Amino acid sequence: METIHTADRVFVTWAAEPIENGAVVVVRDRIGAVGTYDDLRARFPQARLRTWPGTLGPAHLHDGPLPDAPSPRERVHAVLKLGATAVLERYVDSPELRAAAARNDVAVLPAAPRHPAITESDRADLAVFDETGQCIATICAGRLVHRRK
Repeated sequence: METIHTADRVFVTWAAEPIENGAVVVVRDRIGAVGTYDDLRARFPQARLRTWPGTLGPAHLHDGPLPDAPSPRERVHAVLKLGATAVLERYVDSPELRAAAARNDVAVLPAAPRHPAITESDRADLAVFDETGQCIATICAGRLVHRRK
């Protein structure tokens, strides 16, 4: 099933100019298309729609130790709540933590990518932030894994 994620502003990269009233189509775990909401709604009329307030863009890389929590699963979930869907392998310091990351589709990377971007056919890792910079939602490999209430 296809899902259109739309927001007031969509950033293809965080350094680029935003697409006002932009949207991203997610097909299973991949980016299907990026553009204005009107254009993508016309191209994907049967897609499910998720409308987000604020700003949508590529999910972040958590570049530091994972937050403290009672269990590896909760440590990984704390990263997702920050809008990150990837961590650096030097901070994944136990088999339990590595397993928790794998179960949640959190990428464990040897080094930081230069400029995360929303690119067609890439894995659908997105984050939505409100005006204060707080993460509203995190989409990891096409799945909504965090939504602030």
